Amino acid sequence: MIDVTLESVSKRFARGGDVAAVDDVDLTIAAGEFFTLLGPSGCGKTTTLRMVAGFYFPTSGHIRFGGEDVTRRPPNKRDTGMVFQNYALFPHMSVAQNVAYGLKIRKVGRAESARRVDEALAQVHLGGYGTRRIDELSGGQQQRVALARALVIRPRTLLLDEPLSNLDAKLREETRAEIRRIQRDAGLTSIYVTHDQAEAMAMSDRIAVMESGRVRQVGSPQEIYHRPATTFVARFIGRSNVLSLPVLGATDTTVDVGLPGGGRATAKAPEGHGLTENDTALVSIRPEHVALARPGDKDTLPGQVTDVEFTGMSTNLTLDVAGTTVNVSAIDVPATVAVGDRLEVRLPADRMWVVRP
Repeated sequence: MIDVTLESVSKRFARGGDVAAVDDVDLTIAAGEFFTLLGPSGCGKTTTLRMVAGFYFPTSGHIRFGGEDVTRRPPNKRDTGMVFQNYALFPHMSVAQNVAYGLKIRKVGRAESARRVDEALAQVHLGGYGTRRIDELSGGQQQRVALARALVIRPRTLLLDEPLSNLDAKLREETRAEIRRIQRDAGLTSIYVTHDQAEAMAMSDRIAVMESGRVRQVGSPQEIYHRPATTFVARFIGRSNVLSLPVLGATDTTVDVGLPGGGRATAKAPEGHGLTENDTALVSIRPEHVALARPGDKDTLPGQVTDVEFTGMSTNLTLDVAGTTVNVSAIDVPATVAVGDRLEVRLPADRMWVVRP
């Protein structure tokens, strides 16, 4: 179990011009941590993982495992276990042979190899499946074979590249819980790549949100959800209203803003936000935190319903509030609410957070 550090790591590709796939990334993943690289397609998360694995060498910067510089070390000298998106299993081999492949390359003895294969299959709840053919397994079972193959070599770091993307929704949810259990039991430092926000939020100790080759924010799932650093993070993680509001005053950690249609509120803000009176603040508030007004409520905002979407667990409303679009997600919306109706809403100040552009 080791920590992994990326120091000013960049990767540029010459094809089609000088393209920075990863641009000046600094990260420290603690020993035993489940750390996720999250972002849309093309943001640089898989390239970053492949540099940690040794499949790509950085154009600049350094990668360290436990303080040891591995920047130019080949993959087979890094003691990493890799789980790929397409599993990369050998169809002509049995389950046990697939799992044992890395041990064979390392010239581990037959008896020791058999013992470790049985141990790895037990870890992923596939004990007794060793003689099965790969095409006799379900997608979820194949994924667990790929995980066992990564674990059997006893890696210092476990790397997982979109490992659940080929599974259906229910199986994906079950398998992510299995991966997290196995990682915790093994105490492995793990780096996980995904574009799925719910997956990242459910599994991770910490998340790095990436956009255009850069890390935009690093934090716990709770920090990233409730205190997004930028408009991109706010909108990419779940759903969020990002409102452009006039600044009426500010302190080091709060910003007084004018609300659509009148009124004011005090939004929380990160230190060093730099906003002053007469600036415009970008304020994030999640749809589920926008409250439908009740009789007697103060500081409500009138809006007109422009869209209604019933999802089962909640109802999503889109409102026009004095020319500003506000999204609401609530469980107590009357079934009679329809497009064109007028509703009053509240924007709780303790749920409003100032973000950077």
